[in-house]
Amino acid sequence: MPTVLIPTPLRKYTDNAAKVNIPGSNISEIIDNLVKLYPNMQKHLLDASGGVRSFINIFVDQDDIRSLQYQDTMVAPHAIISIVPAIAGGNVSHDNDEQH
Repeated sequence: MPTVLIPTPLRKYTDNAAKVNIPGSNISEIIDNLVKLYPNMQKHLLDASGGVRSFINIFVDQDDIRSLQYQDTMVAPHAIISIVPAIAGGNVSHDNDEQH
């Protein structure tokens, strides 16, 4: 059964579990089963149309599902699924770093 790694900010919705074994043969099934087990995860993972939110990255082993078949990406029984929320950042100006 695939293992889903839960990022720290979302663990409060999985009873503090860092990883959970979730059945499914593709990402869509795994997300559906994860949400059935932990209903509060739905609003953090899925948008109103049921797609993965744009700021959530999901990897099957080392591959981003966006470069594969997205939610239809097939998952091997012993795969590691990583949920990675995007981290906001910005351009920081460093006045002291200017070259003279």
